[in-house]
Amino acid sequence: MAVVEEAPEPAVPPPGGDPIAYRLRQQRILAEFGMDALRSRDVRAMLQRATELCARGMASRYCKFLSAPDGEQRMLVEAGVGWDHGVVGCATLGGDLASPAGFAFKTGEAVISNHLDQEERFRTPDLMADHGIRRAINVLVEADGKRYGVLEVDSPSEGKFDEDDLAFMQGFANLIGVAIERQHAETKLAEAVEHQKLLTREASHRVKNSLALVSAMLNLQMTEDDDPRVQRLLGDAQARITAIAQAHDQLWRGERVGLVMLDELVCGLAESLNEQAANHAISCNAEPIVLSADSAIPLGLLMTELVTNAVKYAYPEGEGGPITINVSLDGADIVMRIDDQGQGLPADFDPHQRRPASLGMRMIASLSRQLNGSIDFAGPPGAGGTTVTFRFPRPDTNDPQ
Repeated sequence: MAVVEEAPEPAVPPPGGDPIAYRLRQQRILAEFGMDALRSRDVRAMLQRATELCARGMASRYCKFLSAPDGEQRMLVEAGVGWDHGVVGCATLGGDLASPAGFAFKTGEAVISNHLDQEERFRTPDLMADHGIRRAINVLVEADGKRYGVLEVDSPSEGKFDEDDLAFMQGFANLIGVAIERQHAETKLAEAVEHQKLLTREASHRVKNSLALVSAMLNLQMTEDDDPRVQRLLGDAQARITAIAQAHDQLWRGERVGLVMLDELVCGLAESLNEQAANHAISCNAEPIVLSADSAIPLGLLMTELVTNAVKYAYPEGEGGPITINVSLDGADIVMRIDDQGQGLPADFDPHQRRPASLGMRMIASLSRQLNGSIDFAGPPGAGGTTVTFRFPRPDTNDPQ
């Protein structure tokens, strides 16, 4: 219930003399502020806009927003319009029960004072007296279930604030509260998202470090074992682990969590493979395509298998040669092509057999299906050089590219 100081004389007609037009104007202003409040991302700017529009709606020069009382029971003029320079952001008013604004804040009841010079229940702050304020109306602003501050309209003119004015002011207070709650919720959500990103980066970083440790252990084992077959198997396993580690390295380094720049991943893998096959010249050319980790990791593994096959089988044993990797966009598809200038495919090579004999070819077939792609081995059996082309639909990453 509002605390209303009754005026001893009849109310002065609203500006313009037409009460209906006056109330309709208030409703339009309230609707205008509603749109501003919903779009605002700055609480202080929103409060300032509220005071400007509220003053206009009440046909008054003065309006202010007072923050919650501090430890000394003072309420800061956080936003306002009409006041002398140095008031907004600096001046404070009492926040105790003897102050109209303090009473509104502490009790939750609106306060209408139509004759401050005759007010007996509340004291008139010096700020109000210095500006010749004769009447005022205060309403509480609540947000997140807590009392946030007080919105106050002041007028130096004769007249009477009534229950309809109070309803208009309460509408403003409610919109301010909703806008503050929304901004608080967005801030908490942004903080939660940032925390989740941090956790994801940390997890990816730890996975990458763990995989690097496993790779180092495999490399140590390779140097301890003289069996060429064991060395080859350990080398293949090390290359696969490196592919996964490279993808996780890109995950925690990138600005967008869960996404990988394909050129950095593919060409980074190519560089690592080239270090392991020093007598080959592995080159890479890839477009900067953004890809999710769910697609980047199997694609990195697939590329590793195909390049490893070319290193092992394209050229005669003990010799080397060029191997080229190209990754590009073709419409809605991502196309990866791996070329060599070696001795070509064996005469009995069949990429479509139901169960390939080698683990590498089984992995290639499995990774191709995982990415919903198709793979083609070009080059007639026995002819020089092989081109392997893998094509798959680019997943939606909501990237503007």
